[in-house]
Amino acid sequence: MDVTGKVTVVTGGASGIGAATCAALASRGAGAVVVSDIDADGAASVAAQLQAGGARAMAVPTDVSREADVQALVAQAEDAFGPVGLFFSNAGIIVPGGVEASDAAWTRSWAINVQSHVYVARALLSGMLTRKSGYLVFTASAAGLLTQLGSAPYAVTKHAVVALAEWLAITYGDQGIGVSCLCPQAVSTNLLSTSRREVPDGTQPDDTGPAEGGEPARAGGSAQAAVDGVLSPGQVADSVLAAIAAETFLILPHPDVAIYEQRRAADRDRWLRGMRKMQARLFGG
Repeated sequence: MDVTGKVTVVTGGASGIGAATCAALASRGAGAVVVSDIDADGAASVAAQLQAGGARAMAVPTDVSREADVQALVAQAEDAFGPVGLFFSNAGIIVPGGVEASDAAWTRSWAINVQSHVYVARALLSGMLTRKSGYLVFTASAAGLLTQLGSAPYAVTKHAVVALAEWLAITYGDQGIGVSCLCPQAVSTNLLSTSRREVPDGTQPDDTGPAEGGEPARAGGSAQAAVDGVLSPGQVADSVLAAIAAETFLILPHPDVAIYEQRRAADRDRWLRGMRKMQARLFGG
């Protein structure tokens, strides 16, 4: 897909990968960039920067866990600029813990990390199918292909994102709808602080490492995430735009994730033993 002239929407656009992708889309000639985030001031700041650079842009405050907000986001984007050609569903949070994590933490993780993507698909598919054109990008994580030590809610919900993206690609890929799924490891963003804002009683990890993808849920998780290096949001945005251009489903800014996924599939028991060893090494015990 060529993004030139396309109306694009990015959730989680106020910072990190989202903000970098907004900038990348504008620099590559997108027809308009709609910056969406629950952080209204942050989204407005990013949109203002894009406008100052000559791009058509607007900010739309959105709580992606609310279907009415997602529907309103799409409506405002299309009222302002025309049909949405590309939607980057990127908002997400992380909370620490396992099955003992609070119901509030599990519920908010599911709402933002999974259900928001369902709402995006519901809002867009009818129009895109009528036009036989459109592109959806979903941010999952390397944790969605592997796991996340220290955070069961993150591992579970990010696996669900990958499954949803695969299902959409299979179901609509021959009807003009492109789908990509972003699965990074460690990226230098502020996911921890934004997660604390969303679930203040359920996100108390040590802020000792990079965010997105393999974000730490405890100090040791930082090492798990960063084993293959920490990327900047701009590097990840470049990967996203390259994948859209090539219409590649799986976006792996850290290429070694593909090797790990292959090893996991080839011998699941061996992989599980290896992950237990890593867990013991990182967290102790």
